[in-house]
Amino acid sequence: MSTEPSSESKTQPPESFVLGIDTGGTYTDAVLLESHSRRVVAAHKSLTTKRDLSIGIETVIDGISIANPSTVKLVSISTTLATNAIAEGKGKRVGLLLAGYDPDLITTFKLESHFVTPDYFYFAGGHDLFGEEKEPLDLAAIQAKVSEIKDTVDALAFSSYFSPLNPEHERKALYAISEVCDLPVVLGHHLSTKLGSVERATTAALNASLLAVLHDFVIAVQAALRRRGIDAPLMVVRGDGTLMRDEFAADTPVETIHSGPAASAIGGRFLSDLDDALVIDVGGTTTDMALVQGGQIAVIDEGATVGGYKTSVKAAHLHTIALGGDSHITPNDDNGIDLGPERVTPLAYLAWKYPQVLAQLKSLARQSHPHSISQLSATGLEFWFLMREPRQPGLIRTKQTAALVDLLRRGPQALSQILERLDLFHVMQLEAAHLIRQEIIGKAGLTPTDLLHVDGRYTRWNVEAARLGLDAFCRLQGWDMAEIFRQVWGQMTARIVYAVLTFLTGKKLPALRFPDEDMGRWFFNNSLCPPDAHLHLETRVRLRQPIIGIGAPAGIFLKDVADVLHTDLILPKHHEVANAVGAVAGTVMVAEEVLIYPQLSSKGLDVIGYYVQNGDGRWAFQAREDALTHAHKLSREGAAAAAFRAGATQPQVTIEEVIDGLDTYRIRAKAIGHPRLAR
Repeated sequence: MSTEPSSESKTQPPESFVLGIDTGGTYTDAVLLESHSRRVVAAHKSLTTKRDLSIGIETVIDGISIANPSTVKLVSISTTLATNAIAEGKGKRVGLLLAGYDPDLITTFKLESHFVTPDYFYFAGGHDLFGEEKEPLDLAAIQAKVSEIKDTVDALAFSSYFSPLNPEHERKALYAISEVCDLPVVLGHHLSTKLGSVERATTAALNASLLAVLHDFVIAVQAALRRRGIDAPLMVVRGDGTLMRDEFAADTPVETIHSGPAASAIGGRFLSDLDDALVIDVGGTTTDMALVQGGQIAVIDEGATVGGYKTSVKAAHLHTIALGGDSHITPNDDNGIDLGPERVTPLAYLAWKYPQVLAQLKSLARQSHPHSISQLSATGLEFWFLMREPRQPGLIRTKQTAALVDLLRRGPQALSQILERLDLFHVMQLEAAHLIRQEIIGKAGLTPTDLLHVDGRYTRWNVEAARLGLDAFCRLQGWDMAEIFRQVWGQMTARIVYAVLTFLTGKKLPALRFPDEDMGRWFFNNSLCPPDAHLHLETRVRLRQPIIGIGAPAGIFLKDVADVLHTDLILPKHHEVANAVGAVAGTVMVAEEVLIYPQLSSKGLDVIGYYVQNGDGRWAFQAREDALTHAHKLSREGAAAAAFRAGATQPQVTIEEVIDGLDTYRIRAKAIGHPRLAR
């Protein structure tokens, strides 16, 4: 009998997979896709460990149960690390050096707050709009200042005026700085070719502040993969949804701003196969939305804003609100509730992890002492617990802080009980804000996730704890359970619809609590609640595109949103882990931009030639056509080479020629390719 394999088995591709991981504010998700069919073969979710994201990543990889690590040919991660570090002020200390900037202009327009760091310094130097030197660079002053501050900062950023047109001063400064210290140095023109000096300086400073943060994270992920025998290229999702190799991410961490939400949008598009839709990702901490048009994620070319800082980083056009399954439900002064913006651990999870919490909740439910009830009401049924030991020096600042940490070592405690046992009257007396910010102390409370446990739609953790917490909250507020459900679900729907309208129109409605006498508020409310609508006037808002729901609670929280907007809600298979799918569904894309600008006569009146500027290179041509030809060649070759270094296979290059003013051009080459798999 012949043992020759069939023709079908001959052509069957060898088994290979790609692993996608997304680290969100609440969950870390992972998916395993078959490389050729792009079919999801395994998925897993685990809680994000913010104090060390690599722990959550290791846990979620183990949950995938990869039988043969050698079959994993590519790993790609999307991360909120950079965005969160900026928003929470957890980046490293940066010294920002500015050459040729006008201090009076910066002060007059109050632009210094844009510089990320309070340690910024001005020096003589810089160039003009035609790449000509304004004044010589003061290298001696730069070296003196660096010698003075090198022990008080973790990294340096240097931005010279009009450096995209002539980076000579930034190159000289880098060499001079390296003679007096060995700190990492970020140069502005390496990150942006745009001429906005403040945004470029901001981007350089942010990048410098994130270098150590993302570098440590990438090393931790690489180590986790090695321990599991996974030897594959590691990619990281950029803020525009494209992919870059891990070494690129470590050098330019600022490009990962909005990485997580961008991966969500890519994953939603991939799983639904819809070319036009609004992607809404409902997580535990935030709700993010992005628009898919013509099969592409809409991108902001003018630069992303994060933590209030305007950057030069190209990212997906997103809208994020602090609303999710773990938003804290607290009473407000209007006899209603507030939902977030703070994210807390659900009571159901806390009691599941710490069984003694259930006994405390039962005790609180029986609370009868007037002072205790008053404290419990004021603290909003809040628990504190120790997430990790405060081993860094200087964290225990007062006797109250020491007593608090010692108390929490015994296990989670209701905040009302903490105040009572430490003989305090107000939470501010604990002086623990820095311990909460650094995630040494965690907070738990009543959340929408707890309400889902009570009504039976999500029962992963301790249902009894959720019910006890809700009962106590109702008793303290004098409400019945139905009223709490009505207010929470109604407010979630209203806020997501409000965010959709704001995002798609670019306009703001009056605040949600604004009086109904305002026409915009009346129109919104009349459209939101048809049963209570006006007797004579019917109003409605219709979203032309369907909504793609992403995230575990999307089917629950977005159904009413789709109904209000009179559109369809699409929940594709594996929508719960679409973020992780998006981490490997993207392509590698690198853009290379070459500038052409005129060379003027000595009197500055006549154009006598053209400069071609590409990164650190500068060429002079007499004829414009020669300059354009050279610029096209440089951009094409540079984009293709950069894409290959970034991990692309067989990148395809397109070129766009943009007139950027009189005799000034930008030649933009874009190289796109699929990520290169391990052999």
